[in-house]
Amino acid sequence: MNKTELVAAMAEKAGLSKKDAEAALKAFTETVADELKKDGKVQLVGFGTFEVSKRAAREGRNPQSGAVMKIAASKAPKFKAGKALKDLVNN
Repeated sequence: MNKTELVAAMAEKAGLSKKDAEAALKAFTETVADELKKDGKVQLVGFGTFEVSKRAAREGRNPQSGAVMKIAASKAPKFKAGKALKDLVNN
């Protein structure tokens, strides 16, 4: 499912216009992104949690030359599915 199909499905389920559903989806994604940018987390009970995962700096190797190189510390967004969502997918 791509964004257009998601917006259409949201509009149908919620009884909204596609324009309103797209605005709601955009507001949701922007709000989650803003919260993660502040190192916060967004927890939706029954669905899952969006949070930031921190990766420590480490040494890696260039696969072509075998030379050792430093990989800088970084942050990555992470989603952990909630129990209700896992149960729904597995049944």
